[in-house]
This record gives sequence, structure tokens and C-alpha cells, in this order.
Amino acid sequence: MKLSMRRWRLLLFLLSFGLLLPLRAQTAAQVVDIPTRPGVTQRFIYLAPDKPRAAAILLAGGHGGLQLFANGSAKWGDGNFLVRTRDLFAQQGLAVAVVDAPSDRQSAPFLNGFRQSPEHVADLKAVIAWLRDKTGVPVWLVGTSRGTQSAAWTATQLPRVDGGPDGLVLTSAILSDPRGRAVPAMPLERVAVPVLVVHHQQDGCKLCDFSEAPGLMEKFTAAPRKELIAVSGGISRGDACEAWSYHGYNGLETEVVGRIAAWITAH
Repeated sequence: MKLSMRRWRLLLFLLSFGLLLPLRAQTAAQVVDIPTRPGVTQRFIYLAPDKPRAAAILLAGGHGGLQLFANGSAKWGDGNFLVRTRDLFAQQGLAVAVVDAPSDRQSAPFLNGFRQSPEHVADLKAVIAWLRDKTGVPVWLVGTSRGTQSAAWTATQLPRVDGGPDGLVLTSAILSDPRGRAVPAMPLERVAVPVLVVHHQQDGCKLCDFSEAPGLMEKFTAAPRKELIAVSGGISRGDACEAWSYHGYNGLETEVVGRIAAWITAH
């Protein structure tokens, strides 16, 4: 069937803004529940191409309580940078797990006060193990905003040989935190896997001042490979610490996800 020029233009427009998936092999998204701690399960959305090159566990910011339903819809967090771009990661050849709060943290304060706990590390270790078994490829932790506190802390507590991640990606990292331990205050010298930090130069969130990002990089002394990717431009709308501002790479989603995926799969 031939498409009219008008329809071709519409298809190109949708593809350019990530609103239509390209016609390539990709599994349908599914909701997975796995046991972690006694009496506790961890829910996540899983999607992947037929032959993933790597796997990424995507950790949302804020309170982290997506409250996923069995059909894959979320009660909260649809606009979060890593939640809304999950299909873009899959299009780049990565298996993806978008992680909710565990079953015993499904009400306020959700992951607040929990991200640097042994229980949270145990939950993420179980997701890493599931992905490794499912895909047979390296598994990376990818966090954004307060999700970077989950990802970085887990990487400091869980070496690769003990079931930890193969790599770490921090986007819009929490660089200062009056309420707790920011990422630079963690024992980052323990992280012995590749580390990518992505930060918007105009990030207006007071906890994520770009000027502190180079100092963060210096703390990853054991990382075999590390890089800071500084981005600029896009659209900033609303609260400077929310997902539709520079903090959430609004308007830059395809570029940022593409650079992350290329870095993860480079070696």
C-alpha cells in the first residue's frame, strides 16, 4: 500500500520526536514481580530488543514510588526522564527494567529515607541477577536525580563479583543534599566499574549545580573508565528540579539517551 506524501511526513515527524517506535524487533513491555527479601517483592517494567547489547536498570528520581499497575501504567512518575524515555533506550539496543518501589514501600514516603539502606541494595541486587539471567549481557545501573542516590550507593555497597552492576550512569546527580548524603559524600572510591555522569550545564536545581560535577568525577578513583558528558540547550519549563526543566533534559531526550547507550556499549 502506498503512503501519501502527507502520511510520510507525519511518520517522519513522529519518529523524529520519539513518538513512534521504528519497525525493529522489540519485545512488548511486560510487568515483572520478583521476590527479593522475605515477604517482599520488587516490581518493574521490562522491555528489550531481540538481541540486547546491554541491560539498563532505570531508577527514577523524586520519591521513586511509581506504583505500577499490572498493565504497566503508573500512578506517578510518567514524566520522569528515565521513565518517559524507556522506549528510546530499548530502540538503542538495551534491555530495560524500570524499577518501582518494593512491595513494602508502596505508600509515602516510598523510597525517601530508603535509598541508602541494605534492603534497597538487596532489592536492586535481585533485579540485577534477574536481568543477567534473562539477557546474558552486562547490567548497568542508570539513575536520574534522586535515583542517582540509589544507583551510586548500590554501586559502592555491591561489587561486581558479589552481584553488583557492570557499570554506573548518573544523570542530573544529587551533588548536595541538606536532608541526607549526596552522591559526592558516598565512598565512591569503592566503585570499580565504568562510570558515566551526564549533567545539564544549565541545571537550575539547587541540589544539582553543574559546577560541582567535575569534583564528583575526581572521587571515582577506582573506575576503569569514566567520563562527564555536559549537555546544553533544550527546553526548561516549570520547577527547576522537575522533569520538564533542563534538569530532566526536556527536548534533548533522543540525544541524551543516544549518547548514554553509545557509551554503555562502546566496550
